Amino acid sequence: MTTVSPTSENTASSGFITLKRVALVLVVIGIFVTTYLSYLKVGQASAVCIEGAAFNCEVVLNSVYSELFDIPIAYLGLIMYLTLGALLLLEHRVGFLQEYGKIIMFGIALFAWVFSMYLVYLQFFVLQALCPWCLTHETVMTILFGVISVRLFRSLQEE
Repeated sequence: MTTVSPTSENTASSGFITLKRVALVLVVIGIFVTTYLSYLKVGQASAVCIEGAAFNCEVVLNSVYSELFDIPIAYLGLIMYLTLGALLLLEHRVGFLQEYGKIIMFGIALFAWVFSMYLVYLQFFVLQALCPWCLTHETVMTILFGVISVRLFRSLQEE
């Protein structure tokens, strides 16, 4: 009978699985939020929103900043989450993604996080109105960027 002692690679890979699952859960939450925001754009519906104080979803969702080159930001967010989800699911099945998947995800997440922080700035300082749905996306994006960054950092340490 042979026993297999845990190696640093085995313990590290179990850490990746945990971080990968966290990332996948965050992607699913992000898909839910951006799908709802996309639905609001397509259906011209009113958002379920907190009333009063600084919260005003209609101002945020219908502002000039809610589109980029006539493409709703919500669509771009949905595409980004779907892309990150696909990369996470395929990273161990496609040779190219085994080699470069984590760095590609980091690049996408970095850009999305920086853009999300720009959108937070716009809500607080330019529009002076907040959308809880948008802030949820931006929070999810921040945590997801952190998880993807840790995954990349750990994979680079193994090399």
